[in-house]
Amino acid sequence: MDIMIWLIILIICIVVEAATMGLTMVWFAGGSLVAAIAAALKAPVVVQIVLFLVVSFLMVFFTRPIAVKYFNKKRVKTNVESMIGRQAIVISEIDNLQGIGQVTVGGQEWSARSEDDDVKIKVGAVVDIMAVSGVKLIVREEVQA
Repeated sequence: MDIMIWLIILIICIVVEAATMGLTMVWFAGGSLVAAIAAALKAPVVVQIVLFLVVSFLMVFFTRPIAVKYFNKKRVKTNVESMIGRQAIVISEIDNLQGIGQVTVGGQEWSARSEDDDVKIKVGAVVDIMAVSGVKLIVREEVQA
């Protein structure tokens, strides 16, 4: 392939990455840069394509977790994400079999389910929020030490 094709792919990847900031296309930009260098050195098309794929894959596999960790530091958790790990108070008995239960956390009422289907949680109990499933909080009764 011609070096110009790889450079066009490189530019498209960079423009899309700059527009979205989603850490999705930068890896393919790296692969297309290596393929462009291979094209400039008159490598066969198959070698160029293999280099593009291998370099892109390696960049995704080895550098994406590090990049996500450092570039998404300022991301603010949504209301629901911030619930996990907090404590709540049961205001309506939680019984998964009957499909009932409510808790209050941070002044807001939420529907709740017990983490264990066999456990009923009484009104007034303090629970830990373990997860969120749809619009319901999944809770576990706090163990008293």
